[in-house]
Amino acid sequence: MRQSTGRHRRTRTLSVAAAVAVAAGAGGVYLGLSNGGAEAASSTVTVTTTAQLEAAVKSAAAGTTIQLRAGTYYPTATLKSTANGTSSARITLQAYGSEKVSVDGSKLADGSWLAGIYGDYWTVQNLTFQNSPAQGFVVTSSVGGVFKNLVTAKNGDSGFTLRGDGTTNNLVQNLDSHGNYDPAGHGQNADGIAVKFGSGTGNRITGARLYNNSDDGLDLWQFSSPVTIEHSWAFGNGKNRWNDSAFEGNGNGYKLGGGGVTVAHVVNNNTAWGNTLHGFTENSNPGAIILNRNTAYANTEAGFYFATGKARLARNLAVSNKAGLSKLGSSTVSAANNWDSGVSAPSFKSTDATTAYSARKSDGSLPATTFLTTGSTAIGSTMN
Repeated sequence: MRQSTGRHRRTRTLSVAAAVAVAAGAGGVYLGLSNGGAEAASSTVTVTTTAQLEAAVKSAAAGTTIQLRAGTYYPTATLKSTANGTSSARITLQAYGSEKVSVDGSKLADGSWLAGIYGDYWTVQNLTFQNSPAQGFVVTSSVGGVFKNLVTAKNGDSGFTLRGDGTTNNLVQNLDSHGNYDPAGHGQNADGIAVKFGSGTGNRITGARLYNNSDDGLDLWQFSSPVTIEHSWAFGNGKNRWNDSAFEGNGNGYKLGGGGVTVAHVVNNNTAWGNTLHGFTENSNPGAIILNRNTAYANTEAGFYFATGKARLARNLAVSNKAGLSKLGSSTVSAANNWDSGVSAPSFKSTDATTAYSARKSDGSLPATTFLTTGSTAIGSTMN
């Protein structure tokens, strides 16, 4: 057994004035690791202005907590950090208590991201990132990130992005990502959440609402490690809401691959409705994607499109999709879905989506709804 060194973590809560000094590198308070990592300082920085926020993010180190008081912050450059936390001394960026906070990109230069995290063990929670000229919130090659109770809305490209090799063990929980549209690409790039161009195991998306984006709800293009998606809703994606005469948005609910990558993503208990292409699609990913207890309703194309790969579909429910319940290839394994022989589709308790747009519960989880629920314990999404 490893003997204790007698060292303990130190915690400091700073006043606004002291916090600004620390963020600017003054005051002699050390925010990082000392003694070869054996001891970690922990400081809480509370900010009330955009300048304070920019300085605090720039100077963040292991153990730093940055709290934003209520209001809207307008950065003049991308909020960017390469700092690493540790599993025991995370870096946290969050709203102060239950206060409502927005970070707004409307003053950024064209093509700028609103926020970019390039470090490990970050927690970012209870914030809105909106109106960026390009991507809203981008996480690159991060380990152990927790991104919880966020909104990414009306950005000029994808709302939330995980990317890069070494993107490992990140959790995206209770994300609302909507209204994202890339005018430069006529809508062909802006997804609700994109996990693209990278690799890394243990990444999970849960409790997301991905809606009214110009391209797809979720896009896993060229991400070569399995991603788990569960208890999430993708709806209304791919519609031209921006009067773009050259609009090119796709409009899949869940785009589960593409770009020549073979990978077995795991997709459990999700729902797709009202999207302009497929509810769920392999998008040419030939891997053994697992889909269990998902529901596809009233999408313009197929509910489930898995025509070329080795996907394994069980206990899924497809209803009222205009191009058919499912389009499956000869290598696809299909069992106990409502399109399989002898399996009936239970009736929905409600097809009125109004409550699906309701405010989330106090803990950030999806709102209670009877929309597209069946009461079945055997087939289809439970909508929670």
